[in-house]
Amino acid sequence: MVPKTQLNVRVDEATAEAARQRALQRGMSVNRYIEELVKQDAGEVGHTFVEAAADFMKQYESVFAEEFGPERKGTR
Repeated sequence: MVPKTQLNVRVDEATAEAARQRALQRGMSVNRYIEELVKQDAGEVGHTFVEAAADFMKQYESVFAEEFGPERKGTR
């Protein structure tokens, strides 16, 4: 089991109630619900980064191939 760290946050009552209701609907604690939201958000950010990096590589593929292509292997 991964050790847990306590994190205290302040939110307005409407946000707190929404979190309680969503957690209840999903059959989980508010702590677990918030943890899942953060993990999901972090995963999306990671996914977005990978997509952006892939797009960048596609855009500049010819530049990288010219600079670092097979004919330049071992020359650095």
